[in-house]
Amino acid sequence: MANIFSQKWQYIPKETVPHPYQSFAMDDLLQEMVSVDDTPKIRAWIHDPYIILGLHDARLPHLENGLKFLDDSGYDYIVRNSGGLGVVLDDGVLNISLVLPKSAVPQIDDGYEMMLNMVRTAFPDVPVAAYEIEHSYCPGNYDLSIGGRKFAGISQRRIRQGVAVQIYLCVTGSGSMRAEIMKGFYEYSRAEDITRFKYPDIHPGCMASLNELYDASLSVEDALLKMLGVISQTGGSLDDQPVFERPAEARYQKFLSRMKKRNEKIRGDKDEEIFPDL
Repeated sequence: MANIFSQKWQYIPKETVPHPYQSFAMDDLLQEMVSVDDTPKIRAWIHDPYIILGLHDARLPHLENGLKFLDDSGYDYIVRNSGGLGVVLDDGVLNISLVLPKSAVPQIDDGYEMMLNMVRTAFPDVPVAAYEIEHSYCPGNYDLSIGGRKFAGISQRRIRQGVAVQIYLCVTGSGSMRAEIMKGFYEYSRAEDITRFKYPDIHPGCMASLNELYDASLSVEDALLKMLGVISQTGGSLDDQPVFERPAEARYQKFLSRMKKRNEKIRGDKDEEIFPDL
C-alpha cells in the first residue's frame, strides 16, 4: 500500500460530479485515463438522497412497486453500470473511488485490501473488521464493520488496464434507518415471489453509521480529510489538475449517455429535464 500511496495522485473533488450518472461516467473515464497516463486518481462523491441499484435489482419481479415505495419515501434512484445490489446514498454517506492502473492491483482482492488498509490507516483507533454481514444491504466479503454492525462496503470495476475501487462510508445519521429503506424496497419489489437470485434478508439493526459505532461526532468532511490524509502520511501528494481536456470531454459525454440509456426503462422521461442534450 505504501508504494502506491506515496506517489502523486490526481484528485477530483466531490463538487465535480453533482449527479450519480456523472459519478459512474467519471470513474469509467478515469479508468481509461489511468490506462494511458499511469497516474493514480482519487475521487470523492456525495449524492443526496439516492438509492443506487445494481443490475440484479433491476430484474426484481415487482420492481415498479419497489420504485414507487422509494419515490414515496423521498428517494430518487438509478441503476449503476456494474453488478452488486442496492445501496443508500445521502448527505451522511461519503463515497470514494481509487482509480488505479491494473498493474498496481493485479488481483481483485488486491484492490479490496488496498481500500481496507486505507480505511484502517485513516481511522487507526477504530477496530475495523472485514467480512460479509449477511443481513445487511449489498452484502459482500469486504463489508466493513465494528462489533458485527456494518458501516461501509467496497466494490470494484475493471475496464481495460484501469481499476476503480469504490467505497461507501456511512459517516453520520442512522444506519438502521437506511437499512429500513432497502428492506422496504425488497419487500415491495419481490413480494412473495421466489426468485433464482438470492436477494438479501435485511435486518436493519446490523447496520450503523461510523459515528454511531465510534461514538464520535465526525462530519463527512472530517472523514474525507482523514482518507485523503493517508496519501500525505505515506509521502504522497494530491494534484487537482483538470480532468476535462479534449478528447476526454467527448469520452465523458459518451459514458454519461450510456448511463442515461441504461436507466430509460426504469426512469422514463425523468432525465429529460436534467440531461436534455444527451
